[in-house]
Amino acid sequence: MIDGRLHAERVPLEQIAQTFGTPTWVYSRAAIESAFDEFAAACGSRSALICYAIKANSSLAILELLARRGAGFDIVSGGELARVLAAGADPGKVVFSGVGKTVSEMRDALKAGVRCFNVESESELVRLNAVAGSMQKLAPVSLRINPDVDAGTHPYISTGLRENKFGIAHDRALAAYRTAAALPHLKVMGIDCHIGSQITEIAPFLAALDRLLELVDQLTQAGITLHHLDLGGGLGITYRDEVPPSRRDTLQALFARIDAWAQQRGRAVPEVMFEFGRSMVGNAGVLLTRVEVIKENGGRHFAVVDAAMNDLMRPAMYEAWHDIVPLQAGHAPAQTYDVVGPVCESGDWLGRARTLAIEEGDLLAVMSAGAYGMAMSSNYNTRARGAEVMVDSDRMHLIRERERVTDLYALERRLPAA
Repeated sequence: MIDGRLHAERVPLEQIAQTFGTPTWVYSRAAIESAFDEFAAACGSRSALICYAIKANSSLAILELLARRGAGFDIVSGGELARVLAAGADPGKVVFSGVGKTVSEMRDALKAGVRCFNVESESELVRLNAVAGSMQKLAPVSLRINPDVDAGTHPYISTGLRENKFGIAHDRALAAYRTAAALPHLKVMGIDCHIGSQITEIAPFLAALDRLLELVDQLTQAGITLHHLDLGGGLGITYRDEVPPSRRDTLQALFARIDAWAQQRGRAVPEVMFEFGRSMVGNAGVLLTRVEVIKENGGRHFAVVDAAMNDLMRPAMYEAWHDIVPLQAGHAPAQTYDVVGPVCESGDWLGRARTLAIEEGDLLAVMSAGAYGMAMSSNYNTRARGAEVMVDSDRMHLIRERERVTDLYALERRLPAA
């Protein structure tokens, strides 16, 4: 707050809403750069690559901003590869994850020259080998291992347990690596894991690392050499009252464990890679929305706003908390509201039981919305998605225009006349 008005850096959010309308996503350049720089500083002079997991927020301006900073990128689809290339990023810093890569996606990634494929099944190894052979290329691979470690997070975003669809089971890893090493068009480069998202303790990261290092020892004994450890991402942020470890403390704890392991075995420390998304952009963005209707039903008070579950899916999908803050102090009496959208679903809510002093026409900011907001949005109820704006000190840049309803059916075709 500056003089009672909520700002993004030095720009009043009310000014952004007046200029670009609502709903509108707003991101802080300084916050994104600061988050990446903290990760990079924690690596020091080590051989390390901080990748941005672009599924968190794939806006081209954010990708370009991080590419200029020296970031690598973790992608999970051919579409994300196209975005990375369109943003001018170096494909040699791209790791391609995901459980269901298609042949065409593999071809595009090999043609682009991605740094590594994070392979998630033995079937994928065979398919990738065939595709690489048909292109007379050698595909660099890292096997994503499912370490069966509980990340202590929401079950929908936990990815490292035995029952999850991701990765290769820990007890199948050695056999999978032997398969990879024997295939002529693959080059084994490393080992990878990612146990989940919104992790708020260091212990699960260390437990997963220990499981990987056990495998590295087994692979070394089997004559299979690895060049990097990819420890994934998943570091959480503060939405309400969470107290996650700092970026620096998280990386330093992992590096200390790796250094001790390498020293005990008389080995060089391998290159280390990470794939952080939410922790780079989550708290760097807000969603601006306007109160359209205030109503009461059966003693319950509702503030109906112009943003909805199609704009921000996290509350409906995960029952996730986002702070909701008026852009400036109001004069209405405080009341407890459910903040809901206009979509025709009872699950369309952004916040429940929030004490707010608001009236119709007031502007609100849904906080901590920089990750998994626009990236997960949809056009449900034929709703056009909002604009995106990047704030840089006292300047604001439109980085995505608001959709028009006609854009939503521009690719559709009517039937011929009867």
